[in-house]
Amino acid sequence: MATTVYPYVQYSGIWNISSQANAKGAGTWPNQPAPSLFSWGENSYGQLGLGNRTSYSSPKQIGSLATWLVLAAGYRQSFAIKTDGTLWSWGANNIGQLGLGNLTYYSSPKQVGSLTTWSKVDGSYNNTFAIKTDGTLWSWGQNNYGQLGLGNRTNYSSPKQIGALTNWSLIASGNFYALAIKTDGTLWSWGDNSNGQLGLNNTTYYSSPKQVGSLTNWLGVACGAYFSTAVKTDGTLWSWGRNNSYGQLGLGNTTSYSSPKQVGSLTNWSKVSNSNISGLAVKTDGTLWSWGYNGQGQLGLGNITNYSSPKQIGASTNWDKITNLNNSFISLKTDGTLWGWGNNSSGELGLGNTVNRSSPSQIGALTSWLYLAGGGYQVLAVASV
Repeated sequence: MATTVYPYVQYSGIWNISSQANAKGAGTWPNQPAPSLFSWGENSYGQLGLGNRTSYSSPKQIGSLATWLVLAAGYRQSFAIKTDGTLWSWGANNIGQLGLGNLTYYSSPKQVGSLTTWSKVDGSYNNTFAIKTDGTLWSWGQNNYGQLGLGNRTNYSSPKQIGALTNWSLIASGNFYALAIKTDGTLWSWGDNSNGQLGLNNTTYYSSPKQVGSLTNWLGVACGAYFSTAVKTDGTLWSWGRNNSYGQLGLGNTTSYSSPKQVGSLTNWSKVSNSNISGLAVKTDGTLWSWGYNGQGQLGLGNITNYSSPKQIGASTNWDKITNLNNSFISLKTDGTLWGWGNNSSGELGLGNTVNRSSPSQIGALTSWLYLAGGGYQVLAVASV
C-alpha cells in the first residue's frame, strides 16, 4: 500500500488510506480501536454534523460510524469520504456548496449523489472541489470569479467536471480561487487574481485552469486570503500574492508578488497551511514554523506580534499534520496528541472554553488522533477511541 504524504492544504482534509502520515492510521485499523469522527467549534449552520445548530467548545462524536477516511471543511460547510468511496456533506448550502442539487441546509451528513469513486475533497468559502479515483477533477458552489474552473461564472449545486483530464492529484482552494497539482508535478490555478494569488505574473482573472510556470516539481500547496504558499519536491518553500503590512508571504518584507518567490534558501520544508493572513509550515525535522498576522496569537509564538519571516514555534520536533481555520491553527503530533492555538471565539480550539491562546495548547488527553480538517470556525478530526 502506498504511503505517499501530500502536504496539507487550505480548508482541506486530504488524508486518505493511501496518504496517512501517521502509521497508526495506515492500514492498521482492524487491529486497534475503530476510528471515530469528531467535530467542534461554530455550528450556526449545522456544519458540525451533529443534527443540531449548537456550537461546542470540545470534541463531540458524529454518529457511531467508523468508516470515515477523508475530511474537509469549508467556511461553514463540511465534507467527508467514507471507506466505500461515497462523498458526504453538511452545513451551509446557500449557493449549493454541499453539492446536493439544492440550497437546503443540513445539520447531519447527506450523501452527494450515489458514486463510490470519490478520493479527495476540498472546501473553501462557498465552493467545493473533489478528485475521483480516476484522476478527474470536479467542482460546485459559488462561481462569481470563475473559481470553479468551468470556463464560466455560473453557480452549480451539484458536481461538474473540470475539463476532461484524468491526471489531477491535489487540489486546494482559497478565497474565490483554487490551485491544483497534476500527477506530472505541474501547478495550475484559476479564479480571482486581484492580488496575483494565481502566480501567473499578472492580476487577470481566469475561469479555467492555467499552468503556473513550466516546472514539474510542485509537491504541496496552500491557499489563504489572496495569497498562496507551496512546497516543491526539493524541499524549498515558495509564496506569492497579497503581502500587506502583515508579511504573510514570509519573505521578510511587505511587498506583494504575482509569481512564486522562494522563502529563504532552506530545502527541508515538508508541509504548509495558510490561515486567513498567516502561514504555517512543518520541516522534515518535525519542527513547526509560522509567520504573518498574529492579532489573535495564531502564530503560536506566545505573543501577538506580526512577523514577516518564519519563526519557530517552541522546540518540539514531533509536529506532523497541520490545518487552519480563519485565524487559528490545529496541529497533530506524531505521538497522536492534538493541539490548537489562535482565535477561539467559537470554541474552535476544542479546549472547552472560548479563550484565545497564543501558544499551542493540548486538546484533551487523547493520544490516538489520526487526521483532521479545519474550516472557517469548525474542526473535524478522527481518533481511535
